[in-house]
Parts: sequence; C-alpha cells; structure tokens
Amino acid sequence: MSAPARRGRPGHSLESLLDVAVAVFIERGYEATSMDELAARLGVTKSAIYHHVSGKGELLRLALDRALDALFAVTTEPGAATGRAIDRLEHVVRGSVRVLSAELPFVTLLLRVRGNSPVEREALLRRRAFDRFVTELVRAAAAEGDVRPDVDPAVTSRLLFGAVNSLTEWYRPGRGPDGGLTPDALADALVTTTFSGLRAGPPG
Repeated sequence: MSAPARRGRPGHSLESLLDVAVAVFIERGYEATSMDELAARLGVTKSAIYHHVSGKGELLRLALDRALDALFAVTTEPGAATGRAIDRLEHVVRGSVRVLSAELPFVTLLLRVRGNSPVEREALLRRRAFDRFVTELVRAAAAEGDVRPDVDPAVTSRLLFGAVNSLTEWYRPGRGPDGGLTPDALADALVTTTFSGLRAGPPG
C-alpha cells in the first residue's frame, strides 16, 4: 500500500514526485539515478524530497506497488472470480490492458525490474504470483475444454502476457497513430488476435 502523503511544498506532492522519479528511473535506470538528479529535475532541494519519502528505495517501492496493486485488483473483480475460466482469463487480460493504459510509466518500470535490490526482488515475487494466477486460469480453461490442450499452460500464459506487456513499447495514449485507441478498443484488438488461436476448436 502507498504511504500517506505528508504536507509538502506547493506544487510538489508525493504524486508529482513519483511521476518525475519514475520518468527518470526509466530514462537512466534506477541504479544510475541519484537523489541529486531527482531534486534537480523537480527544482527542489533533496530535503524537500525527504519530506515525503525516506529515500530513493521508497520511491521505487511506491512506484512498483502502484502497478502491482492495480494488476492484483483486477484479479479480485467479479469477472475474474466467477464464470468459466476462459471468460475469467479474458477479463484479466482486458483489465491488465486498462491498467497498462492508465499506469503506463509505472507498468513500464515494473517490467524493467531485474531483482537487483530487496525492493525489486519483492516486486518480482508479486509479479510471479500474478503470473501463477493467470497460468492457473489457462489450466482451468483447458480442463473445461475451452483452451487447446496441446500447449503448456505456463507457456500460453507467458505468450499471452508477452503480447500485453509489449504494449509498453509502442502504445502512447492520446499520441501517435495508435494513441487514439481507447483502452477498451486496444483490449478488443488484443483479445481478438490472441484468443482466436487460444480457444479450442470444435470437436473433430
């Protein structure tokens, strides 16, 4: 959970601090980013940043938790909890696309985590738990006869969310030829192209 914001200088809330920190982490890498650079980007002193957080590690934790909390929230929605597994899987995929669109920099940062610090390793553990949730949905859908059984569920899960995660490389909401796509339209396109190959065909 995100820590409550403390009172800070006008125009420099924890939210704006996180936005800048994530942008710099993506641009330069977490390890290469110093608190001095973050302060310079914000036009404040380091003490103004420490008014909100204990240090760079807490900024990273808050940023990664924001992406992960949003993804796990999708798994607790009614559409992900009831009904046939194939429909629940589709709900999770659609919800993940919405999260990616709404929290694009935060999800991008999450996907670049390599486990070089305790904060990153904890994020990777949570991300693997999400992956296991999706894999179990694929396995359940195969058992129900709705997903082709000739591909390992873990491989199907990786391929499916590889397509979702690739959106961070080119999708820019509101910008470029594809930025005009709404998150729902983007999810429709992804589900159409991926689930057509995922669903089991009629009995021969």
